Amino acid sequence: MNPSLMGYETAVLERLDPARRRAAADELLALEATVQGAPALRAALTDTAVTAVARRGVMEDVLRGKVSAEAARIAAFAAFAAPAPDVPIALTDAALRAAAAADADGELDEPALSVTGSRARVGGYAACVFEELPTEALDGVEDDLFRWALTVSASPELRRAITNRDLPAPARAEIVVGLLAGRASEVTVRLARYAVVGGRPRDLLGTLDWLVDRVAEERGWRVARVRAARAIDEEAGDRLSATLRGLVGRPVELQVEPRPELLGGVVVEVGDLRVDATVRGRLDALAEALRAGRSDGAGATTATQGAS
Repeated sequence: MNPSLMGYETAVLERLDPARRRAAADELLALEATVQGAPALRAALTDTAVTAVARRGVMEDVLRGKVSAEAARIAAFAAFAAPAPDVPIALTDAALRAAAAADADGELDEPALSVTGSRARVGGYAACVFEELPTEALDGVEDDLFRWALTVSASPELRRAITNRDLPAPARAEIVVGLLAGRASEVTVRLARYAVVGGRPRDLLGTLDWLVDRVAEERGWRVARVRAARAIDEEAGDRLSATLRGLVGRPVELQVEPRPELLGGVVVEVGDLRVDATVRGRLDALAEALRAGRSDGAGATTATQGAS
């Protein structure tokens, strides 16, 4: 099944009571049969000349007022997320998965995927969550997710508990909910929980960082990861944000991580841009230059001895 669709459908279905979940599954099964038996609609959905956005619009128009909002959302996203030739298969997969979720009372084990596939699945889940909210509701979510990632990184015991594949995914997810509920927004809790359920255990910290970027993009911002030897005050932070905005062309959200071992200065990463302005970085560069100089000198000595 398309990983992005898998995550998106999970986010839709988990908010429904059992009766509505069953109704959405029945509607998707009926829709899948309709598409299989309607050559004109099937042709429109599998036409490679039609963009993914247009396919989604076609599906939304066809289903408007005919099925529940939940079934329509899932079907329209299937038409958007899958390559055109695979849209009918994506609809079949979505219908079967919805039926399985209805039978299992909403709890499905997510199959193991690659790092790329797992992040795509978490991204589909996040896309559904973002659709349900105004942009301003995402304020603070980046900071919450960033702090949660730091907490997980700093606690080997916690990290082992929520990435232990011998423990059922719902149990691992409940650890996250128990620690974050009441301390972070509902959006943060949902995203952090699904990072455990739908993400790859060994990539949990990478998935959380990736989610921070997705939230920032949804708000029209970029995330700058700043590792600093000491705290950055508000004035210095504003200057750094303004400088980075000029470089990347978008507002920048600073995520600052204290790193005393850097001795002084900061390391800044925004996407592919990396600036190392630390004392440790300068010392390492100097040591590398000295090693290179010694190597060149030894070579020159050998060459001179050989010539004599």
